[in-house]
Amino acid sequence: MSGREETGLRRTVVYLLWVLVVAFFFANVEVQIEGPAGWAAALPTWRVESHWLLDIFWGGRAMTGYHAWVFSFMALVFFMPLAFNGRFGWRDAALALAGLMTFWIVEDWLWFVLNPAYGWQQFNPAHVPWHKHWLLFAPTDYWVGLGGAALIVALRHRPRREGGT
Repeated sequence: MSGREETGLRRTVVYLLWVLVVAFFFANVEVQIEGPAGWAAALPTWRVESHWLLDIFWGGRAMTGYHAWVFSFMALVFFMPLAFNGRFGWRDAALALAGLMTFWIVEDWLWFVLNPAYGWQQFNPAHVPWHKHWLLFAPTDYWVGLGGAALIVALRHRPRREGGT
């Protein structure tokens, strides 16, 4: 691995650690907003409880006004550096997407861990009905998202071929 590739990988690791810190802070914000009523169940917002597109894109969970706005906002936050750098690169966009995916998974998990109404012991399908599909000890969204983020990071940092082939 060249010095440049090593520096790039180090920067990616630091970035992902920063994503974990941001997820911790935002999970605490959401605990304050939602309290014990997860997935915006008690918030004064619109809800679409069932639609076939929700099964495909949202893991079968309800779509709420709260989530529409907060997900859009966080996507804009993660992609903001690309806009302010004045240049767009696919590798940078891929890293922003991997960061966003990692953020939502870690933030969601921390919401349970930090929320006095839940805690780690109640992080299971019996106590979390809005996560409809589980694999082992976590929602399947977590596995798909973390796998996708890891794949993006791995592809972003794969060694470049000499001669452009």
